[in-house]
Amino acid sequence: MILFVLDLVLMLMGLYVLITNRNLIKKVIGFAIMEHGLNLLLIMIGYRKGGEAPVVSPGMSVSAIPFVDPLPQAVVLTSIVIGLGITALMVGMCIRIYQRYGTFDIAEIRRLRG
Repeated sequence: MILFVLDLVLMLMGLYVLITNRNLIKKVIGFAIMEHGLNLLLIMIGYRKGGEAPVVSPGMSVSAIPFVDPLPQAVVLTSIVIGLGITALMVGMCIRIYQRYGTFDIAEIRRLRG
C-alpha cells in the first residue's frame, strides 16, 4: 500500500512542477515525472507476489503456477515508446520557441507575442 502512496506522490510532484513553473523545460521535466509515475502505477497493478512469467511449456500444469498479468507490462512498454516520442516532440518545440523568442519563460513569450 505504501508503494501506491509513494507512486501517487511522484505523480503529484510531476503535476505540481507542470502547473507551477513558467519555464518550458521544467514543464517537460514535470511531464516526464508524471509519465514515469503512471508507468510505475501500471507495473504495480500487474505485479503478483510469487508470480511467474506467463510462458507455458508443453507438459506444464497451468493452474498450479500463479502467473503475472502481462497486459500492464505490454501497456507500459507501449507507454514508454509513446512517451519518448512525445518528449522528443516537446523538446523540439521548446528549441524552436527558444530560437524564435530567446526565452523559455511562458510569461515572456506571451508578452512578446503582442
